[in-house]
Amino acid sequence: MKVNPVKKTEKFWRTLGPGFVTGSSDDDPSGIATYSQAGAAFGLTTLWTALVTFPMMAAVQGMCARIGIVTASGLTKTLKIHYPKLLLYAFVFISFPAIILNIGADIAGMGAVATMLFPSVNSIVFSFVFVAFLIITLIYFPYKKIAAVLKWLCLTLMLYIIVPFLVKQDGWAILKATFIPQIKWTKEYIAILVAILGTTISPYLFFWQTSMEKEERESNKKSLIVDKSDITDMRTDVNLGMFFSNFVMYFIILATGSVLFRGGITNIATVQDAASALKPLAGNSAYLLFAIGVIGTGLLAIPVLAGSVSYMIAETFGWSEGLNTKWHQSKGFYLILAISILIGLGINLLGIDPIKALIFTAIVYGVTAPVLIAIIMHICNNKKIMGEFTNKLLSNILGWITLIVMTVAAVALFVTM
Repeated sequence: MKVNPVKKTEKFWRTLGPGFVTGSSDDDPSGIATYSQAGAAFGLTTLWTALVTFPMMAAVQGMCARIGIVTASGLTKTLKIHYPKLLLYAFVFISFPAIILNIGADIAGMGAVATMLFPSVNSIVFSFVFVAFLIITLIYFPYKKIAAVLKWLCLTLMLYIIVPFLVKQDGWAILKATFIPQIKWTKEYIAILVAILGTTISPYLFFWQTSMEKEERESNKKSLIVDKSDITDMRTDVNLGMFFSNFVMYFIILATGSVLFRGGITNIATVQDAASALKPLAGNSAYLLFAIGVIGTGLLAIPVLAGSVSYMIAETFGWSEGLNTKWHQSKGFYLILAISILIGLGINLLGIDPIKALIFTAIVYGVTAPVLIAIIMHICNNKKIMGEFTNKLLSNILGWITLIVMTVAAVALFVTM
């Protein structure tokens, strides 16, 4: 029987859900800035990191997704039920400012890049437009429509895969840098490795992934009874999402490493710096693709960031929550979501340096990530919580590797500051 390629593609697209969105949202404007800095400052020498971060991301996010499916609860609620409340409050208290600063940095990046495309309009005006659009969309539309839009926004990241091919590339140099790590034992190089780890393995993604798996099951009216096919589908979704995230990260480093570094532009502070620098070296096409990609990823990432805060606080205080619910059902949840985005906008209006904000965010993420990973592993090995769906050997091995690497990164972060 002949397989219809259109139907096969549609079926594949339907299998992509929270994992694909979560992975893609990791490549937000602040993440793009980090990868651009790596490529501009060190050329192709950090390309190998994409191969290293993928299995670690897939392992941790897979555990988070499994927690959401099995417990039918977000990570915050699971922490609240099974762990000391002081630990939960500490995570919420520490995570909230870091995520808000991340939102502020992303809004600033989107506004600045939009002004580059339309110089007659002030970046603050664009920031207001983006914020208003996001808040109205997230409050007004149901989860299924929001999830569908977020999935399509993921495709804007494909723009970054095109950029490197707009200039001549050295295939052998790329292969060598990809598979043979070139570590420079300098303060600056170690700092950028730590930044890449902090950007790719971020605590807010743990909370979002868990809550989204719960939302997805509720939205599709799936039975509370979990079977192995649910876990298999989830694993496919998460692995593809994390692969796509690292694939895009790889091409951003490749683009900036092969264009900016080669052109002598090694000091990139923001995404607009990267986009501006590409224009004279790689042409208008590269410049436009890079800039449009920043806006698309911002529209994808900010709902994830703000949604993470909303789920954390709503579950902490036992409020009605979820993008599946309407405004009148979960006013507290949606108010937190809107306030988070508005505070992020306020950071820009107050003139707070987004780069300094991101440094603070990286510090907080760096400190909290190892602790959270340890707790996630403890949950996933607890039969009372996970039943028959506890971690297998591979998940534990990758989890321990991730925990050790992130702990070393947290120590290195303070040493290199």
